[in-house]
Amino acid sequence: RNSVPLVRISLGFVFLAFGLLKFFPGISPAEAIAIRTTEALTLGIVEGEAARLFVALMETAIGLSLLTGRYLRIGVALLGIAMVGVLSPLALFPGDLFSREFNAPTLEGQYVVKDIVLLTSALVVALKQRGADMVMVPDEME
Repeated sequence: RNSVPLVRISLGFVFLAFGLLKFFPGISPAEAIAIRTTEALTLGIVEGEAARLFVALMETAIGLSLLTGRYLRIGVALLGIAMVGVLSPLALFPGDLFSREFNAPTLEGQYVVKDIVLLTSALVVALKQRGADMVMVPDEME
């Protein structure tokens, strides 16, 4: 009964924390990849400091929406957009994410790979917000 609200709140906390870090240049370990990805996805229209602030604002807004439960429709929509940006480096910069011995992920790569969990959590929150039935039928439990 409480698992989906807990997922929403924990996801909100993660987004708020990561978003707030990006307001301070050089603090977030994902700042460089976030800027490069935003620049690539906007075809250079949003770059540098503007890209960093754009990501910071978006992640902070998502976090606040998920934490408070207010404006969830907007928060979930922004979350969907953010997930495209968050996972895009896998396609855009794979050499930077997996450049260590045996193609082990770099710190940036680990950051992006853990975002797969954020994506699945976001899907649960989005489905619940849309009113989907979250109860498993017996055939699905196996």
